This record gives sequence, structure tokens and C-alpha cells, in this order.
Amino acid sequence: MAIHSDELMKTYPMRVRYTLIGVLGAVVVIFYFFPRFLGEAGRSASKIEEVVETFDIPPTQQFEIPPPPSRPSIPVESEDEDLAEDITIDETDLDDFDWEAPPPPPDAGPAIRFIPYDEPPLPIGGYSTIQKNVRYPEIAQEAGIEGIVTIQAFIDDKGRVTETVVLKGMPNTGLDEAAMDAIRRTRFHPAKQRDRAVGVWIAIPINFRLAN
Repeated sequence: MAIHSDELMKTYPMRVRYTLIGVLGAVVVIFYFFPRFLGEAGRSASKIEEVVETFDIPPTQQFEIPPPPSRPSIPVESEDEDLAEDITIDETDLDDFDWEAPPPPPDAGPAIRFIPYDEPPLPIGGYSTIQKNVRYPEIAQEAGIEGIVTIQAFIDDKGRVTETVVLKGMPNTGLDEAAMDAIRRTRFHPAKQRDRAVGVWIAIPINFRLAN
């Protein structure tokens, strides 16, 4: 036992020295690698902290698309071919009509100058000729529009209708135009003043009436 104890005593300083050297080496290794590890960890933390900056995007304004325009209506030709047969135009009794030219309307066409006469102009064939020349507009027939249109016409000294003005009409029905067209297509015996033919203005009513 004494011999063994002596050997331990002899080797003890060496063991202590080697132990201290090992501990110091381990400490050096730890201090060498630990800062690097901390640096990597810091960089990783900084990378993690680099969060993408977010910002609010305002909502997109929604515009309402207007509806497409409606398709225009296409007029369809009437299949009722007997429409004209059901139409009757009452004859206007003009025998007792006062043919004195009325004063011109303030807003109607050209300035109308009153010309005196002894005998009024008369349609050739009678006033029924004017009614025969009337063409009832289809749009007024379909809408059931009736009424009297009064036209003031200038009959020249040759019995021709040279000008027409609507005194009392029904706008936007086609009746005014139909009345003026019927009078223009009618020839007259000219008015007379002391046995001399003169051109004068006269008012002519046209009666538009549908059959019941």
C-alpha cells in the first residue's frame, strides 16, 4: 500500500496539470465558438425580425355599368288588308260655310294680306272633291284619332293652291299634313272681284272621322 501511495503522489501533480490544461482548452474552445454561435443566432433573430412592412390598400371603387340602350322598335306592317275598307270620312257640309277670309293668325307662316272679292273660289266638282282627295294617315287610324283640321289656303287667279297654313290642327298625328295635301291636289274656280279673277285666302275645314 505504501508503494502504491507513493506512485499516486508522484503522478498527482502531472494529473492536476493535465486536468487544468484540459479544462483551459475546453474553456478556450467554448469561448471561441460560443460568440460565433451567438452571432449566428443574432443574425437569425435579425432576419426573423425583418418582417415585410404591410400597409392598408384602399378598397377598389366599384363602378356600375349602365344597362345597354333598349333596341328601337321596328314598325311592323299591318296584316289587316281590309283596314281601309272600314274607314269612312264624313263629308263636310260647306254649302252654307261663310267664306269670308279670317284675319291671319299671329304666328302662322307668312304675313297674309286680305284681298276682297265678290265671289269666293269654289273647288271644281264641289267640296266633295276635297274629301275624296283626303288620305287618312295610318298612324291616326290605328290610334283612333278623329277631328277637324282647318287649313287656310291661297287660291291664285288660275285656281291653283300655292300656299297653305294650318289655322287649327292636330299636331303629331299626320292629319294636318293630310289636310294640306288634299287641298293642294284640288283645283278651284278662282275668286272673282267685279268679274275679274283674283287670288285670295280662304279657310277650309277638313273633317276626319273613322267608321264605328
